[in-house]
Amino acid sequence: MTTIDTAEIARFDALAEQWWNPSGPMWPLHRLNATRVPFITQQLSALGTETGLSGGRLNGLRVLDVGCGAGLLSESMALAGASVSAIDASSRNIAIARGHAQAQGLNIDYQVGDITKLPLSEFDVVLNMEVVEHVSNLPQFMQRCCELCRPGGIQFVATINRNLLSYMVAIVGAEYVLGWLPRGTHQWRKFVRPAELTTLLDNNGFSVRESTGVTVNPLQRSVALSSLEAVNYMVVATRDE
Repeated sequence: MTTIDTAEIARFDALAEQWWNPSGPMWPLHRLNATRVPFITQQLSALGTETGLSGGRLNGLRVLDVGCGAGLLSESMALAGASVSAIDASSRNIAIARGHAQAQGLNIDYQVGDITKLPLSEFDVVLNMEVVEHVSNLPQFMQRCCELCRPGGIQFVATINRNLLSYMVAIVGAEYVLGWLPRGTHQWRKFVRPAELTTLLDNNGFSVRESTGVTVNPLQRSVALSSLEAVNYMVVATRDE
């Protein structure tokens, strides 16, 4: 059984060439990446997982970036010293990711396909960022993400809450009113409430350690962490040993 939603992949295929344009339709991800990378490194340092983190660098940490797109987060992790593997169901995304990484002199193991077909390996960190709202069969997808993280390892999950406000902000506002994202980028029914995500993590042997909201300032086009998790939010969870 696959976790790939072919309609979702078609939408992202159409945007593949735009991933690395910070002024194009993917600009929210560029702003988001500038916020989430410090959050990830700070959380890794604070949790003290004995994974080699030192001096703000990831020093060979084995990181898996799930649904990596064209590699914005993957490259940030590689630049910080991590040993990065990344997977995406869009072959066009991966082709662009490989070319961009090569041009930057970065060695990232990019793969095309479904995470359920990825050979079982134990990563220190699994990055599951802005992906769960785009997959088919969420329980199976989360189970596989959890299996790929070693005991004592860390998984970061970022997604969108499911409520009336998130519908108005993430779909009506971002896609139809402001035109920040192409129409159809998100499906409200696939948004995941924090309690639902916590249950999925708990069922697979993970304990949530930290969570934060993420807000966007529409006037300045800026992204910041927030105590409000009503729309975008990130969760940090560790796998039980």
